[in-house]
Amino acid sequence: MIQFFRSDHLSALAEKQQNYYVPLEPIRGTIYDRQLRPLAVNITAYSVYANPRRMKAVEKDNAARQLGAILNVNSSEIREKLNRDKYFVWIMRKVPFELTERIRHAKIKGVGLLKDSKRYYPNQSLASHVIGFAGMDNKGLEGLELMFDKYLKGEPGYSQILRDAKQRELLIEKGFLPPKDGFNLVLTIDETIQYITERALDKAFPKSNAIAATVIVMDPKTGEILALVNRPTYDLTKVDSSPIENRINRAISLVYEPGSIFKIVAAAAALEENIFQESDKIFCENGSYRIGGHILHDHHGSGWLTFSSVIEQSSNIGTAKIAQKMGPATWYKYAKLFHFGEKTGIDLLGEVDGWVKKPSQWSKTSIGALPIGQEVTATPLQLVAALSAIANDGIYMKPHIVKYVKDNNDELIEAVESRAVSRVLSVPTAQRLQAILKAVVDRGTAKKAQIEGITVAGKTGTAQKVINGRYSKNQFFASFMGFAPVDEPRLSIIVMFDDPHPDHFGGTVAAPVFRDIVVDSLKYLDSQEAGL
Repeated sequence: MIQFFRSDHLSALAEKQQNYYVPLEPIRGTIYDRQLRPLAVNITAYSVYANPRRMKAVEKDNAARQLGAILNVNSSEIREKLNRDKYFVWIMRKVPFELTERIRHAKIKGVGLLKDSKRYYPNQSLASHVIGFAGMDNKGLEGLELMFDKYLKGEPGYSQILRDAKQRELLIEKGFLPPKDGFNLVLTIDETIQYITERALDKAFPKSNAIAATVIVMDPKTGEILALVNRPTYDLTKVDSSPIENRINRAISLVYEPGSIFKIVAAAAALEENIFQESDKIFCENGSYRIGGHILHDHHGSGWLTFSSVIEQSSNIGTAKIAQKMGPATWYKYAKLFHFGEKTGIDLLGEVDGWVKKPSQWSKTSIGALPIGQEVTATPLQLVAALSAIANDGIYMKPHIVKYVKDNNDELIEAVESRAVSRVLSVPTAQRLQAILKAVVDRGTAKKAQIEGITVAGKTGTAQKVINGRYSKNQFFASFMGFAPVDEPRLSIIVMFDDPHPDHFGGTVAAPVFRDIVVDSLKYLDSQEAGL
């Protein structure tokens, strides 16, 4: 009976009793900035486990009481785990070092410590919306930690240890499969420029009384994202205590009506199609102009303005008249050439595509609305990518935030090359538009973006928020996007505030943040090139 009929069952039972499998967790790959400074690393930690089948009832009571006091956990929760009919249960994972020492000195029967690792973010909230975070089991849950989890996580191993009839561990290792550590991720983010950007935004954000803000710093020639900041933010070392809305990556996951910064589309189309020259005069109706059943207004009424001055002074009426002359089809063609209404394809999760109406969907008033950034939605990333195409002499680069994936032996696993997506404008047109956007800063609506000794180009935007289907008269998006230096652009930046008050103009709220970032970032880049 035993040998022939119950042999398989008894052999399996003996195997289970005699063999003890200890899981061996791989070390999760490190996330570095472009200068190989660590942004997310794994550090040694210890996890507490128990073997309930080796413990008597009184020993379980004692263990629950002692561990409860050390770990600050209700002893009944620990007792429930110890009541399970198992050889191995976790009591607590990734215990702080000082607590592991107390447990080790307590010498609680049936309780042990296993060497483990846990994710650590040395800069806490810096670049939190880019990096994301990993959970207790080192599995990526958000941001790049989630998107590149298959590279970072590695493969677990195990150690198989023999036990005697009383379930005591014998110092005999029957089997061993080493874990394979994860690969390392190197980003385009520069930790210093990220810090400079966060510092500049943190200086302005409380004063603005805004409910949220976003800044993106991009290299217009490569599409590399050097910094990406959202406010509100959260601490990567205290994720559980952060509201979920603080973890939204507003730079790519939320859209808004951009307002006047969207006038670059109409300006680019008019110049490229040779519909207007910079010196052509446009009558701006002294500040009021009827389109369909709607009266379009300018913040400051003007009579005759040159084409260049329409953009410099951000005239809604002048821009609408430019669009009327070119027609809906031409304007829409260039909105699509700038890749609005579609995802940029950046290597981050959660990107949305925005919306640009086809001409067949336009109403009688749309010709006056879309060219000035109404009835259209875009993300901050789409906008800075479009501006970067102008700065890059008409070539649109695909935005990206990862440079490459490497293993611990510095072997390249995967590289992300900078990629030109398309030519949006001819070189002469792009350079003409660069000159107009420089004039916006020199003598137009963005004077507060001026930097002594550095040429700056850009465009301001102050967009009414849509509340319950109607344009609000007291809630706005204030934006500025620009690039510098104009002749050889190194930085392309967008700054956006959601509902700043009482000051709500992009030229006064957002432009100074741009200025502070450019000044400090160019100093840093110059020192890097000088090897300082």
